[in-house]
Amino acid sequence: MKRFALCLLVGGWMTGVLQAQSAPMLTLEQAIATALKSNYDIALSKNDSNVAALEYVYRNAVFLPNVNGIANNIFNRNNQQLRFTKRVGGGDSTVNRDAVKTHNLNYSVNLDWTLFDGFRMFATRAKSEEYLALGALTVKNQVINTISTVITTYYDVVRQKQQLRSVEEQISLNEERVRLSQYKLDIGTGAKPDLLQSKVDLNAQKSLRLQQLALIEQLKEQLNQAMNIAPKSLFEVSDSIPLNQDIALGDIVEGIDQRNPLLLLYKKNIDIARLTLKERKADRWPVIQFNSAYNFTRNDNSVAVNINQPIFNLNKGFNYGLSASIPIFNQFNIRKLIRQAELDIRYQQLILDNQRSMVNLSVLNAFTSYEQQKKALALEEENILLARENVDIVFQVYKLGGATLVQLREAQSSLEDANNRLIAARYSTKVAETELIRLKGDLVK
Repeated sequence: MKRFALCLLVGGWMTGVLQAQSAPMLTLEQAIATALKSNYDIALSKNDSNVAALEYVYRNAVFLPNVNGIANNIFNRNNQQLRFTKRVGGGDSTVNRDAVKTHNLNYSVNLDWTLFDGFRMFATRAKSEEYLALGALTVKNQVINTISTVITTYYDVVRQKQQLRSVEEQISLNEERVRLSQYKLDIGTGAKPDLLQSKVDLNAQKSLRLQQLALIEQLKEQLNQAMNIAPKSLFEVSDSIPLNQDIALGDIVEGIDQRNPLLLLYKKNIDIARLTLKERKADRWPVIQFNSAYNFTRNDNSVAVNINQPIFNLNKGFNYGLSASIPIFNQFNIRKLIRQAELDIRYQQLILDNQRSMVNLSVLNAFTSYEQQKKALALEEENILLARENVDIVFQVYKLGGATLVQLREAQSSLEDANNRLIAARYSTKVAETELIRLKGDLVK
């Protein structure tokens, strides 16, 4: 049973190795390019932006007239009975007509052109331009967030690969411990508990390697989802995490109001709210329209029921004129809408101020983490060298019988902890660096 489990373990590990060897290398730049092309969130943002772009294309249509055509062609077939009033010297007169046919044809073309509406048309056209800019900012914000997600996920895979190498280093050390413990037991200078404990520690590390491999696969699937490519797509990532250790707080804070996409979004919402206020104030003004129409009407009757009824009637002609709609009293509705628009401007300003405060706090927190992780990274890079040297020394002493298994395990544990801290410091520094650049809005030029 133990041999079977070992075969499964080795077989799974070999399968992973072979897949890694056959999988193509995926660079961070390729991952970002793929995500920008296929990511669902970006596609949804672009669709919303396209709606705003369509409104922008027709922005000048608010100055154009409305032209409508109306046509009616009606045929009637009626039975009619008419009774006339009593005439002088005679009785009532009654007329009956069966199947009286009539044909009525009329059509008209009407033009209504708003000449003045309190400058509402200009505010509406300006809003379409602002909505276009808002759509572009929304897309940029989503692009930046997606790139940030891709970067952190990509380097999380790299981090876990480095963690896997650390586990494999521990496996190698534990295998050497098992070999030494077995050798000492064979020559009569060792103890079986030492051998058993070494094997337990070895198996624990092998189990940890399997968990690490599964975690790497899960993170790769997250990256696949961010890039919107097929699940289970095979690829390999780089082995290192490049760091920019020269970021200054002043460079991030300077001009962040003009570059952070989220702040620009909220500023644009304020601009739109101000234009809405102009539209509401336009309702106080009269609306002047130019109206014109061409009308055609023709009536055909098969018979004349009385001498005063024409058999054929035709009217056609053109008319035009001006109309004015003057608001006098509308239950204070205009005043209410204006007040609502003013409150919306204040609301949007409060959102902007709150978001600006949150962005500044995020910058400070990210920079503090960035500086702390840089210091931790420098310390852990020195620590890992000391830990490895310590393990080598203790191993040599253990071979000679001058160190106990407990001392060797403690040295190994120190090396493992130093490795973990070093890997975590590298990744955390990269995350903080990425967050600072994201907040500044420089992930996309």
